[in-house]
Amino acid sequence: MSSLPDSWIFTANCPSKLGTVDVVTRFMADSQHYVNEIHSFDDRVSERFFIRIEFQPGSEAFTQEAFDEQFAARAAEFDMEWSLTAPGHRERVAILVSKYDHCLNDLLFRHRTGQLNIEVPVIISNHPDLQHLAEWHGIPYYHLPITPDTKPQQEAQILELLEKYEIDLVVLARYMQVLSPDMCETLDGWAINIHHSLLPGFKGARPYHQAWEKGVKMVGATAHYVNNDLDEGPIITQGIQSVDHAHYPEDLVSKGQDIERITLFNAVRYHCDKRVFLSGRRTVVFSN
Repeated sequence: MSSLPDSWIFTANCPSKLGTVDVVTRFMADSQHYVNEIHSFDDRVSERFFIRIEFQPGSEAFTQEAFDEQFAARAAEFDMEWSLTAPGHRERVAILVSKYDHCLNDLLFRHRTGQLNIEVPVIISNHPDLQHLAEWHGIPYYHLPITPDTKPQQEAQILELLEKYEIDLVVLARYMQVLSPDMCETLDGWAINIHHSLLPGFKGARPYHQAWEKGVKMVGATAHYVNNDLDEGPIITQGIQSVDHAHYPEDLVSKGQDIERITLFNAVRYHCDKRVFLSGRRTVVFSN
């Protein structure tokens, strides 16, 4: 479900306390803001409250500054942190990729057709293979080769490009490099990675072929935020599909790539629609 074109998005979180829903919804009603969609969750383990609201302002004179000023007094009692996202806002997304093109292709198609409300000002790769795809979409493509000896310099170049293009979100669309701890720390909370989810876990090259040899009955994918734990950052979305003895290695690869595409798309969409809240090592996701 897409947001209405004139809807603002309000997101907030605070310590759990009686009246958290009321303080937000009462303010919306008192201000004549019409609520189109609302999701909330109170985590009894972390004792934190999360809420997301889409609303239409009650006046054409509405401004974010006035909203913040008027709501601050009510929010102070709850130690509430909040943000507003204006209608038409588009996150600026940098895509990092290596040689596999299925996730990149999917993201660019959904961007071009309006399924992803984002801007893609730059694509960065450690290989030249997918430059033609970026050129077809009219997006600058930077080929930054990497070796173990040049890793610090290459990652510094990536960070310079992220700053140059004023990037809000980094998407690792099958970028087949292990990021350094310093890079992971820099990108913590604003970079999304995608990888296969196979049980048991199959490390190294050709994981789907390894899975076939073990006779797996399920393939899947996980999209998560990047942090210093390799492939173990806070999970945003996951996808699975059953397989059986009739699926050969190439079938597992095909199904796995399909799941990776959809799982990554949903993760990027939820993040850019302000539906994801970080809560320690976990996430709260208001999927629609």
